[in-house]
Amino acid sequence: MIKSNSIDEACTDAADLISRADGILITAGAGLGIDSGLPDFRGENGFWTAYPALGRLGLNFTTIANPRAFKTHPRLAWGFYGHRLQLYRETIPHEGFYRLLNLSKQMPNGARIFTSNVDGQFQKAGFKAEYVTECHGSIHHMQCTEQCGQDVWPAEDFRPEVDVDACMLKSPLPTCPTCGALARPNILMFGDWAFQGRRYMVQESRLQAWLARTTRPVVVEIGAGTAIPSVREFGEAIGCPLIRINPSECEVVLKRDIGISIGALDAIRWITDKQAGFEDAGKQCHP
Repeated sequence: MIKSNSIDEACTDAADLISRADGILITAGAGLGIDSGLPDFRGENGFWTAYPALGRLGLNFTTIANPRAFKTHPRLAWGFYGHRLQLYRETIPHEGFYRLLNLSKQMPNGARIFTSNVDGQFQKAGFKAEYVTECHGSIHHMQCTEQCGQDVWPAEDFRPEVDVDACMLKSPLPTCPTCGALARPNILMFGDWAFQGRRYMVQESRLQAWLARTTRPVVVEIGAGTAIPSVREFGEAIGCPLIRINPSECEVVLKRDIGISIGALDAIRWITDKQAGFEDAGKQCHP
């Protein structure tokens, strides 16, 4: 880990790394969305605070975020995911997304996204859909629970009405357009052997093609935890300098990497302000 004596120095080091890169891979976990007001599901108490009805039933995140729930309690499962779909549709991405988007436009090879978030906030902030890789799928797409052969389809026509107090879907259950069976979100759930991953595979193939033509990438990891390490492991495997932003789990192993122990929005503001300073200095030296 780069030995910075303060967060200010760590952000300066991060801005310097970015200024020397030709592309940014933004790897993002749930911590990125907290500054937009999205709920934090860490621990059962955090989950039950967001969904008290499920707490009263003794159902935790791994139980409801599970394909079995759509067979045993379909209206309850869709109450949970329908509420989340509404929430994500209504949420405005925080300033940090737009700062990252602006930063990406300054890079020779731009930026790409690898995220475990299913909320579609990067696309909503203006990142091109083909630049985003969603390793756990997207709540804005659906798939058939019976695996009838129907490809994944957009959820834009589904307008759930949810009894929030009971976490129960009141409107009709969504169905597969081909066979009429119950539909579910195209999200990789716990114990999910039926997840249709073709959409993700196409996204990941595009990302690998971008990495192949990017000679000096830097990974900016934001809000990715260790409980489900998909994002951390992907970014670390790239083999390039890594900037890890996480207020509680920012430790890094390699000397070239940087850990910054503050929240997502504060860190993005700090780094992008400093990076803009590096860019301005460079322009003065090379008129």
